[in-house]
Amino acid sequence: MEGKAPLDKDKIIPERMAALKALPVEVKQQLTGEEAQAFLYGEELPPGLAEKLKDYLVDEEG
Repeated sequence: MEGKAPLDKDKIIPERMAALKALPVEVKQQLTGEEAQAFLYGEELPPGLAEKLKDYLVDEEG
């Protein structure tokens, strides 16, 4: 992950941290710090992040 910013551990969603850790190394290396933070905090995902994670995301609505 590029550009790592300090994380606010109180805001991290534990299930998302586990999911991020479970990703293959080559996928994690593509993520920017902003993308990882948005994912971990449950924020709106930056453009392009969904594309990077498309093989790992589950549609909860359907």
